[in-house]
Amino acid sequence: MRIGELARQTGASVRALRYYEEHGLLSAHRTASSQRTYDPDAVERVRLLRRLYSAGLTSSTIATLLPCVSTPSDQVTRQSIDIMRREHARISGQIADLTTTRDDLTYLIDAAAAFHRDQRRMS
Repeated sequence: MRIGELARQTGASVRALRYYEEHGLLSAHRTASSQRTYDPDAVERVRLLRRLYSAGLTSSTIATLLPCVSTPSDQVTRQSIDIMRREHARISGQIADLTTTRDDLTYLIDAAAAFHRDQRRMS
């Protein structure tokens, strides 16, 4: 598939797809006219990349982990475990922080709604 189709199917911009390719995270084939084409499995690869970026992983961290997905081996897996554990802990901390913030917002919403109800009753 061509780059525009891959972008459409994944929600990634064409610019992002080029960035992934420049950083060795995604591979493309070139046609005789130098147009990029991608294998069908590129859709899942780009979706994974977007999730990892969305979780805050850097390009270099993602590049370190991708061999674990693409070509798993005992050596690759052992090298990646510490990185994955560290990122897992970081993301777990973010989730805990977000949960606390959500709970704080729930309290503020409830307090503001109660105040608003009380004000309407008194008017």
